[in-house]
Amino acid sequence: MLDNFALLNEARRPWLEAEPLKQKFLALSSEFHPDRAHAAGEAQREAATRRFAGLNAAWQCLREPKERIGHLLELESGARPADTPDVPAAAMDLFFETGRICREADAFLAAKGKTSSPVVKAQMFGRGMELAGRLNELQQVIARRQEELLAELRELNAAWEAAPAAGSAERTAALPLEALERIYRMLSYIARWTGQIQERRAQLSF
Repeated sequence: MLDNFALLNEARRPWLEAEPLKQKFLALSSEFHPDRAHAAGEAQREAATRRFAGLNAAWQCLREPKERIGHLLELESGARPADTPDVPAAAMDLFFETGRICREADAFLAAKGKTSSPVVKAQMFGRGMELAGRLNELQQVIARRQEELLAELRELNAAWEAAPAAGSAERTAALPLEALERIYRMLSYIARWTGQIQERRAQLSF
């Protein structure tokens, strides 16, 4: 199984600092850039291209918390977390609130789209601004929840640093994989809700 942590010479752990990871990627990608092998044989050029593409894919994976911990779960347990429709209990409040405000925004946008009267559209302006404000407030709440999850990821690093070496029979039992999968699912929903909110905010801006 491809290990993106190993490709970037990083130890496996849930949290990675963004700037050091970026600098490591830039240094490695410069070292293995295909342009540096332009005078080499075809096989070497192809190998350099594959290595460069692998480094880029590893960087894209590890730089995003959700993708990174999904990959980490796959490495440690042998399988990526399955996509399930179940909403985590800790996310139910945001699930219902996001759905409610998005439905209100959709109903408003549908009504606005049916009218051609400039007067009516002007009268609806205030309602549109109100909905946009509520969506913005909800996005801030979701962003705070995301920051709490990222703080949890930082704390989980200690478990990986203290765990037996990769390949050890005791490693899996020593790692808090259930906690990591819970964070993964929460981040998945947060990404979905953020996309839904941004879509409505963009529509309300016109």
